[in-house]
Amino acid sequence: MNGRQLSAAAKIKAPRGTFDVLAEQSAARAVLEARARAILEGAGYERIETPAFEATELFARGVGASTDIVQKEMFSLDDGGGRSLTLRPEGTAPVCRAYVEHGMHKRKQPVKLWYLSSFFRHERAQAGRYRQFWQVGAEALGSEDPSVDAESICLLAALLEEMGVVSVRLRLSSLGSLAARQEYREQLQAHLRAHIDTLSEDVRARIEHNPLRAFDSEHSGTRQALQGAPLLRDFLSAEDAEHFADVRARLDAAGVAYEIDPTLVRGLDYYTRTVFELTSDALGAQSGVGGGGRYDGLVEQLGGPPTPGIGWAAGIERILLAGTPTPAAFAPVDLFVAYEPSSGGWEDLPVYAPVRAFTLLSEARAAGLTAQMELAGRSLKGQLGFADTLGARYVAILGGDDGAGEVTLKDMSGGSQETLAADAVVHAVLRGLRTL
Repeated sequence: MNGRQLSAAAKIKAPRGTFDVLAEQSAARAVLEARARAILEGAGYERIETPAFEATELFARGVGASTDIVQKEMFSLDDGGGRSLTLRPEGTAPVCRAYVEHGMHKRKQPVKLWYLSSFFRHERAQAGRYRQFWQVGAEALGSEDPSVDAESICLLAALLEEMGVVSVRLRLSSLGSLAARQEYREQLQAHLRAHIDTLSEDVRARIEHNPLRAFDSEHSGTRQALQGAPLLRDFLSAEDAEHFADVRARLDAAGVAYEIDPTLVRGLDYYTRTVFELTSDALGAQSGVGGGGRYDGLVEQLGGPPTPGIGWAAGIERILLAGTPTPAAFAPVDLFVAYEPSSGGWEDLPVYAPVRAFTLLSEARAAGLTAQMELAGRSLKGQLGFADTLGARYVAILGGDDGAGEVTLKDMSGGSQETLAADAVVHAVLRGLRTL
């Protein structure tokens, strides 16, 4: 075997930073989706799904050309016609694009939307953070009322509580208006330049384009330099400060605890005013579970009318990692169709036997029962054991030596059994299930 053949014969694995969702994980994900749907749709949010591919310009213009996402983390490609497409790295810009494209500004405002989708970022894979990952998110567009901010935060907090996420902390801040942030940015740049020798190389490279991200640095010299740095809260206009106070008053009224963190920044350029992040100490150093903020200028930046908005996203993998494990909840099996192998074994099983079994399986499913049949050639004892593993309520045992229409129906919980005509089995199961 040559090198090429050896390579071809090697096991093919999932790409680095991706993963397979197996049955035991899908049950917990289904629970999360159901709870997210109940919480968000109960608050008036409608489901939306945007394409996995978007125009690269959407993220360069909306997320910000100087952000890490656009500069380092996007998976982009040429579509063959000279246009650059990108696998969506986040959900807010695509939702805002859809809001503009479909004229949602003509609907009654605010338009409240939620999604549960896969996203893609080229970053170092670690626990609960992958290059292909899933997020649940919510966006409310068309209102600058502080109640929308508080509602958004409360909905995310409620979802994390429902999923049993432990040791949750809510960090809260305000970035103010774009004008206030520009004034603050200049002051922060001056401070960073004055301490440039103590800053990390990464922070020095960001001074001109994204100085606020310095607050995310774990570099000891940078942390020391920032101890005397100006804080954005001191640059808020009276209107922005009042808005932030109103958001906090509503959170207080709802009994939601929070910590004001004036150093909290988000990694996306579109944020204004309220920003927040929910963390869990159960996740260690990389403790973020979800977060978001207000983005009052984004829709206009994407070609739409001036439209305030606020939203958040939370990582599905992060929620499940920090939450209380959800027991696997497989669909119950009402009826398992088994064979009693003929005296000559499976090889001598009459050809009509599988057809009879499949007919009964089809009749059961048509009647609304959940049903499975033997497909692996087990002994009758093995089939009954497998049915028990599935949690089957009833097992229909077809004889293998003759073509008689009689079937043995076994009640797996009570242990009783009866012999019935094949066309009476489904009715007997339905009758038995009604008595449970």
